[in-house]
Amino acid sequence: MIHVIALITTKPGQRTAVLEAFHANVLAVHAEKGCIEYVPVIDAVGMGKFQTQIGADTFMVIEKWATAADLAAHAASPHMAAYGAKVKDMLANRVIHVLSPA
Repeated sequence: MIHVIALITTKPGQRTAVLEAFHANVLAVHAEKGCIEYVPVIDAVGMGKFQTQIGADTFMVIEKWATAADLAAHAASPHMAAYGAKVKDMLANRVIHVLSPA
């Protein structure tokens, strides 16, 4: 299994618009071969001092893929290219961690 944690930082005030575009693409991603999990997450509220917040303009995408080939196909899919084109001018930074179980 391949795990992906993507840290997406939008330009100030753009997170809601990027998440709307993200959610519009989720059904297509969930239909892809090998997609086990694909979900955006934001800071939980009221978790106390132990929490390190990612901030108001940032969200993470938690992904699980059956194989590396499935992840590669996802990255090359037409719907991901369309999503990327739609949000590119709203993003400030993107960091993608691709991980395997230890």
